[in-house]
Amino acid sequence: MESAKKEKNELWEWTKALLIAFAVAAIIRFFLFTPIVVDGESMMPTLENGDRMIVSKIGYMIGEPDRFDIVVFHAPEGKDYIKRVIGVPGDHVEYIDDQLYINGEAIEEPYLDAKKAELSEGTLTEDFMLEEKTGVSEIPEGYVFVMGDNRRYSKDSRHIGLVSEEEIIGNTSLIFWPLNEIKLVD
Repeated sequence: MESAKKEKNELWEWTKALLIAFAVAAIIRFFLFTPIVVDGESMMPTLENGDRMIVSKIGYMIGEPDRFDIVVFHAPEGKDYIKRVIGVPGDHVEYIDDQLYINGEAIEEPYLDAKKAELSEGTLTEDFMLEEKTGVSEIPEGYVFVMGDNRRYSKDSRHIGLVSEEEIIGNTSLIFWPLNEIKLVD
């Protein structure tokens, strides 16, 4: 009798421990961090197809995306995209001769140097102005302009328009798989 009571108590303790563990894991996954797999080559060479990353959901609960953050967001096609924030609210964005201009000022993009070096001809980013791609001359509050680092092969704000900050899941900078390529990216 005593043995049966002890087994029941032990079973209840294990059940409670497992329920708590699942609850903590669910809270972390849904509110703090979540894994994502890079699908496609639009962020190469910064991110490779198949890279697994951790998305932090915390930062944008209390703040807003910064220029050059790598963000994950719900795209109009019903899937999640991973891109780099190029323009934030109040910005006017344009490219002339493969050079980014924000509000008329030339801005360096060192993360594109490797991709530009691979080019045998032409430019990585075609010339455009924000108003040609989005119909607005300045990014409104609550929106960002995003682009992939592999500019010739990226479906981004030049095609889908501005991204609402409400659609952004979070930002990411940690590749955790494959193991031999664990690193932080900018």
